Amino acid sequence: MGKYLGVVVGAIIALLGVRGIIVWWGDFLTVLRGAFPAMLILAGTIAVIAGLSEIRDELSSKKNK
Repeated sequence: MGKYLGVVVGAIIALLGVRGIIVWWGDFLTVLRGAFPAMLILAGTIAVIAGLSEIRDELSSKKNK
């Protein structure tokens, strides 16, 4: 019974979220506009770290050969 309850509660929460976005659309866009630059900074930082890690692994493998 717990699985079904989880599905029902999840569906209710999702519907409340959709309703909230519809009712507070302007506020949602304001938050999204404010969060977008921060998400870009985070994504860029992760990409740089991943690239540096890949370069370091490549240099390490060449050194071992």
